[in-house]
Amino acid sequence: MSQENSTGNNPNIIKCRDDPKPIYFKNITDNKFALSEGSACSWLKNGEFGPEDLRPRIEPWLSALFQSEHLALLAGSGLMHAIHKIATDSILMNMSAASFTVFNEEIANVAHETAMRIGRDRANFEDYIRVANELLTGLEYYCPQSASFYGSNKLKAKIRLLKEEIKRSLNQFAASILIAEKNLAMAPNQKQGEAFGYLVNFLMSFASRSGTRDRLHIFTTNYDRLIEIGAELAGVHLLDRFVGNISPIFRSSRLNIDMHYNPPGIRGEPRYLEGVAHFTKLHGSIDWLNFGQEIRRFGLPFGTESIEPYLRAPGLTGLTPRNLMIYPNSTKDRETAAYPYVELFRDFAAAVCRPNSTLVTFGYSFGDDHINRIIEDMLTIPSTHLVIISFDDSLGRIMRTYDRVARHAQISLLVGNHLGDIQALVDHYLPKSAIDRTTYKMAELLRARFVTQQTDPYNNDDREKSDGE
Repeated sequence: MSQENSTGNNPNIIKCRDDPKPIYFKNITDNKFALSEGSACSWLKNGEFGPEDLRPRIEPWLSALFQSEHLALLAGSGLMHAIHKIATDSILMNMSAASFTVFNEEIANVAHETAMRIGRDRANFEDYIRVANELLTGLEYYCPQSASFYGSNKLKAKIRLLKEEIKRSLNQFAASILIAEKNLAMAPNQKQGEAFGYLVNFLMSFASRSGTRDRLHIFTTNYDRLIEIGAELAGVHLLDRFVGNISPIFRSSRLNIDMHYNPPGIRGEPRYLEGVAHFTKLHGSIDWLNFGQEIRRFGLPFGTESIEPYLRAPGLTGLTPRNLMIYPNSTKDRETAAYPYVELFRDFAAAVCRPNSTLVTFGYSFGDDHINRIIEDMLTIPSTHLVIISFDDSLGRIMRTYDRVARHAQISLLVGNHLGDIQALVDHYLPKSAIDRTTYKMAELLRARFVTQQTDPYNNDDREKSDGE
C-alpha cells in the first residue's frame, strides 16, 4: 500500500533526478511544508521548507527533460478542472452515470463489472453509454424491423425506447461538456484572463522547443476544446489529422505535414517555424461527427449552450448526438481498433515509444488501460522518461502503476495539491518559455567571458597578481 493511502492525509509526493524512492511531505501552511512521518530526504531540511527549496530541485530537471529529442504531453480531465477552478472559483462537476427505463439493471451490472476489471471503483458515464450501444447493436441484429416472431413487437418498442434514451443521455453529456466551456467563456474578465494566462504559460512551457528538436506532441483524453482555445491565445498552430477549412475531414494518411520558413539570405535551408505542435484527441471531440463514411469537424462555437442547432446545418440532415465521436471504449481493445481510434492510438504509440523521448502526464489518473499499456511499453526503452504531474491520487492508481512498472529510475513524480497545482507549477517549477533560451545564451556568454578573463595574458589584474607573487 502506498504511503498516500496509509496516512490518509493526501500528502504531496516528489521523486525526481536521483531520488531512490518517492518523498512524501505535507502542508503546514499555504507555502510551508514538512516531511511526512517515515519519509527521509538528503536534500530537504528536516524542518519547514517552501517552494524556494523545491524549485532548484525541480525546475532544472524539467528544463532538461523538456529538451529531450522527443517530447509529448498527455493532458487528462485535471487540466479543465484546474483552469475552471481559477476562472470560476468553483469545482467542475463530473457527469453522473446514465440511467435507462429499459434494460437499466443489465446495463448497470455490465458497466460496473468492466470498470472494476481495470481498477476503477465505479462505472462512469462512458461505461454506461458503451454498454448501452453494444446492447442496442445486438438487439437490432436479433430483432430487426422485419422480425415477426412471438413478442417481437414488444421487443421492438423497447429497442426504440433504448435508442431514444441513448440519444437523450448523449445530449445531456454533450451539454455537460459545453457547460464547462460556457463557464470559462462567461467568467469575469479578470478571472478569465488569469485562468487563460496560466493555461497559455503552461502550454508554452512545453511548446518552446529548440529548432533542432522534434515537435511537441500534445495528446488529450478530453472532449472539450480547452487546449485548442489555449493554443489560439498563445499563438500556437496545432497540426492534427484534419484537412480543410470549411468542414475539415479526418484523413488516415500520415503526411507528416509541418511548417517551415526560409531565413533571409539563406536558400535551401528551411527551419522549423516556432509555435507549432502536433495535436491528437485520443477520445474524440465534442465537435467531431460521424458523417456517412467520414469523420468531420463541424463549426461549434466555444461556450455555446446547445449542440443541436448546429446539427441542423445544410448537409448534416439526419445527424443526432449519437453521431458525435465522444464515447470510445475505454476498457476493451476491440473498439480502439475501430476507425478513427486506431489512427489516434497509433499516433500516440509512435510518438512516445521511441528512444530519447519524454512523456509528461498532467491531470491523467491512469484509468484507461489501453493508454497505460502504451506508456508501460514506452518504459521498456531505457532512454525514455515519464513525468507524472497530478493534483491528487485519490484512487491510488498512479502509485499502483509506479509500483507495478518497477522502472523507477525512468519515472518522476510531482503529485499533490501543491506540486500538481497548475498555478504553483507555472509560478515556480515549469521552465519559463519566454526567457529560457536567452538564459542559456547568457550563461554561455558569461562562462566564455569568465574563462577568457582568467586566461588572458594581457589582463591587468592577472599581470598585477603575477608581479605581486
